[in-house]
Amino acid sequence: MILGIVSRKITNTPLFIGDMLYAVLIYFGFRLLLIDLKKATSLLLSLLFCFGIEILQLVQIDWLIAIRKTTLGHYILGQGFLWLDLICYVIGTLLAFLIDWKFIKTQNLNS
Repeated sequence: MILGIVSRKITNTPLFIGDMLYAVLIYFGFRLLLIDLKKATSLLLSLLFCFGIEILQLVQIDWLIAIRKTTLGHYILGQGFLWLDLICYVIGTLLAFLIDWKFIKTQNLNS
């Protein structure tokens, strides 16, 4: 989370880095909160969540706009819809999935 926020504050850092890190955070958040889920299910839920947040940016309701104007609301809900963000979410989620699949060993706690 801190890397994503810092990526927005450092000049000359491409904005898509923060979007990819957001997707990575969401993927590992699902893996942490819903431990028994299969990795592929976490991948799908992460994409649905990220796409849902991005599509929600098309909704312009007063109370939602007020939340987006706060710092935390801006970081979580974003500001405006961009097609490029959807691509960044796919890349970030796939990257997190591949890291999880290749490098993170899960252990069976029942054995």
